[in-house]
Amino acid sequence: QVQLVESGGGLVQPGGSLRLSCAASGSISVIAMGWYRQAPGKERELVAVISRGGRTNYADSVKGRFTISRDNAKNTVYLQMNSLKPEDTAVYYCNAEAWNSAAMNMYLYWGQGTQVTVSS
Repeated sequence: QVQLVESGGGLVQPGGSLRLSCAASGSISVIAMGWYRQAPGKERELVAVISRGGRTNYADSVKGRFTISRDNAKNTVYLQMNSLKPEDTAVYYCNAEAWNSAAMNMYLYWGQGTQVTVSS
């Protein structure tokens, strides 16, 4: 069974920092990993993605403030969020594009989401 387990969300004041983690488990070979977010009343949007080789891509709204990284040995992706703003408030989801050796197919897996609230 494939699982993506996120951690690290919470309440933080504007200007503060949080670090999200997401660990993937199961019989998969992870290719790319990423973070998305969804604010109330809005569509889910890309925050950042990282390839297995470490190439990254960020949404314009988080460039210079957020950093995505990964540990391939642990199938874990991280999102370091600095200089947080109230508009960063959302449920953050991680995903993993991975080869499932049992199913012999590529899949896109999602975590359950973790709430990030930026408020004074």
